[in-house]
Amino acid sequence: MKASALPARLPWWPRSLFGRLTLILCFGLIAAHGLSFGLILYERAQSGKTMMLYSLGKDVASSVAILERVPAAERATWLGKLERRNYHYVLGPVAEGAPVRLPLATEVIASIGAALDTSYTVTTTAVPAAGRKQLDIHLRLADGTPLTIVLSPSAMPVSPWVPLIISVQLGMLTLFMWLAVRLATRPLAQLARAADLMTPDMKINPLPEDGPLEVARAAAAFNAMQRRIADFLNERMQILAAVSHDLQTPITRMRLRADLMDNSLQRDKMLGDLLAMQALVEEGIAYARNAQGITEAPCRTDLDALLGSLVYDYIDAGHALRLSGQVNRPLMTRPHALRRIITNLVDNALKFGEDVEIQVAAAPLGQISIAVLDRGPGIRQSELHAVLQPFYRIENSRNRETGGAGLGLAIAQQLAVALGGVLKLSNRDGGGLQAQFSLPLAD
Repeated sequence: MKASALPARLPWWPRSLFGRLTLILCFGLIAAHGLSFGLILYERAQSGKTMMLYSLGKDVASSVAILERVPAAERATWLGKLERRNYHYVLGPVAEGAPVRLPLATEVIASIGAALDTSYTVTTTAVPAAGRKQLDIHLRLADGTPLTIVLSPSAMPVSPWVPLIISVQLGMLTLFMWLAVRLATRPLAQLARAADLMTPDMKINPLPEDGPLEVARAAAAFNAMQRRIADFLNERMQILAAVSHDLQTPITRMRLRADLMDNSLQRDKMLGDLLAMQALVEEGIAYARNAQGITEAPCRTDLDALLGSLVYDYIDAGHALRLSGQVNRPLMTRPHALRRIITNLVDNALKFGEDVEIQVAAAPLGQISIAVLDRGPGIRQSELHAVLQPFYRIENSRNRETGGAGLGLAIAQQLAVALGGVLKLSNRDGGGLQAQFSLPLAD
């Protein structure tokens, strides 16, 4: 397994660059703050231990000197005055625990031994007390009275405002980090959104060329690329439209000459070829016109009525066509462009298949689905996307008389993108083709 592929397989690993940078930096900040807080606590513990050992030796030596000087009957009254937070004194014999050889015990004995006179013998034992270690330090006064110093080591308490300040600091750093990542990744999101909004007519607002130097350069390069693509497309469409338009005149003259031919068989063949050429020219002009953008203004459209009138027109022309499903609400769209899409799909289905049906229904994510279904030879899976390209024809699999100009589905695809929809072709179970057009159901 590659190391770079591991994060992508984790369910919690974000897919966006913003999410990944935010997650990595948040974990880094939390780990850094946790390590810093732990080091502070460790340093406080070591400092407290050093201060305790130094103070313990001096304080024990002073307390022993006081107990040596007061009468034996008054020593008990002094024990409360000599008591400290971590240790207190006990006169008389006590139950001794097990000997202890911990480094702390050795350091305690060395500190007290250095402060006391060499005549005192100091020993230590460990006694478990209430779930924590209790260290007993034993020695005898000059008159032989046992004296035990009960030591209960404890860490220095942390001020209650320290965790609060660290949390506030971590929150502020996280906020500024989030803003930094947001500012750094927003141009990438804008660039991706601008690329997604590119339409065949290239009518899109250019990206603002401001911000950091790298962002401004990327925006300028994208805008330049967009202008070059638009120029190339316009030039191509102008050539196509000019050639298609100029061909109409010689085709018309040839049709007139064909009508004057005496041989009826040859005349009919030539007229058929000229009609095919005329259809090709008209579709080429329509494709070029659509590529320049749709000038039709959007309006509220009754989709059910539009589809119903279209189906009745086909039935009146002698074609078998069915309609199923309803939307039952108006749609804000360009009705002529929408009708052209459905007409191209139905013409394609009637030409190459049978049992043609239009199905309309509400789709998830606030969309409607218009599907044109037929029972015909279908399209090979490898060519389902290619047939949406201009001038692509499938002569072998879906040809009865002629493959056509190869622009019907291309024009439908072009108009579908212009309307903000998606056109998808798929083969049906049992044979036939399904052309599904999904359109946003906006108010």
